[in-house]
Amino acid sequence: MVAFAVNRHAVSPTNAMRRFLSPSSLIRLCMLMIGTVIVAEPLWAVSMMNDPKGFQDITWGTPLTARQELETVRSGTHVAEYRRKTEPLTFAGAEMTSILYVSIDDQFARVTIRYQGEQVHKRVLNFLEAQFGPLQRVPGQMTRGLNQQYNWRGSDTEINVTYQAGTERGYIFIDSRTLAPRFNDDITDSAD
Repeated sequence: MVAFAVNRHAVSPTNAMRRFLSPSSLIRLCMLMIGTVIVAEPLWAVSMMNDPKGFQDITWGTPLTARQELETVRSGTHVAEYRRKTEPLTFAGAEMTSILYVSIDDQFARVTIRYQGEQVHKRVLNFLEAQFGPLQRVPGQMTRGLNQQYNWRGSDTEINVTYQAGTERGYIFIDSRTLAPRFNDDITDSAD
């Protein structure tokens, strides 16, 4: 019969895990994970080539009330929506359902474009890829299925496309990265 000596000072695997997962180490681990998520740029956004710094001939921050070619569609305390008076509703060489220019505190901050149809959607994607960079098939970027999402991010502009395959409706949001976050402030202020 063989006898084994037991070392009383040895740490069992269970005790080692308890020491490793102490409350203070768990808090540090959670803080590290939260900090990483906050600081990291989303992996699914394509880095934009040729940031437009606005839309068509209007740069971000321009007062839209002074633009003669625009008419007010809706106006609130901080947010106003405009559309072009005479220009046809085209983008990417295709006809759109609507194109709205949105300002916050009279500073141009967003364009919202709506379109209909699978062929129009393909034209939009081809145009955006040619202008701002090819899509990278990465996690988080839905390229098939009922709801598809695509994102391009530049230094001043972010473009988000959502397409609903079931209804063949598409939405494009072209935002000023500096001014668009203020829409959230306005929503918070109006909820009070």
